[in-house]
Amino acid sequence: MIGLSQVRPMTVADVDEVVAIENASFSAPWSERTFRLLLARKNACLLVAENHASQIGGYAVAWFAGTEAELGNLAVRPEWRARGLGSTLLEAVLAQVRERGAEALFLEVRVSNTAARQLYERAGFRAVGLRPGYYVNPAEDALVMRVDVASELR
Repeated sequence: MIGLSQVRPMTVADVDEVVAIENASFSAPWSERTFRLLLARKNACLLVAENHASQIGGYAVAWFAGTEAELGNLAVRPEWRARGLGSTLLEAVLAQVRERGAEALFLEVRVSNTAARQLYERAGFRAVGLRPGYYVNPAEDALVMRVDVASELR
C-alpha cells in the first residue's frame, strides 16, 4: 500500500483531484459537474482514499435505490494501482452498502478489463448479465456483476 491513511467521504474540495484520476482512468470520463451533482444526492455515497500526505489515491462512487445499490465508479491513481487500494475502496463501499441496508450491489465492467473483473470476483461478485455495446470510446460490451451482501463472507 502507498502509506494509506484513511478512506473517508469525498468533499467538494476533493473534486479536482478526483477528476484528474477519473481522466487518467477512463476513456469516457465523468465531468467535474457530475461529481458535484453526485455529492449533492442523498442516495449517493462518494469515498476517497488518501495517504498520510492527504494525496488522494483513488475514489469510489455508489448509489442506492431501495434494497439495491450500484457501484457507479471506482478508480485508482495509475501509479498506485496493483497495491491493494482498489480492494480497500471496494471494502469501504461494501461496508456502506451493508450500513444502508441494501441487499445487493451491482456494477458494470468492460468485458476486457481483466484486472477490475478479478478485483470484483475476489470480493464475491458474479456475472449476472451482459449489456451489448454499453461502452463507447472504444465500443465494448459490459459485464453486469452482482454480489449478495447478505450472504457475503466478510
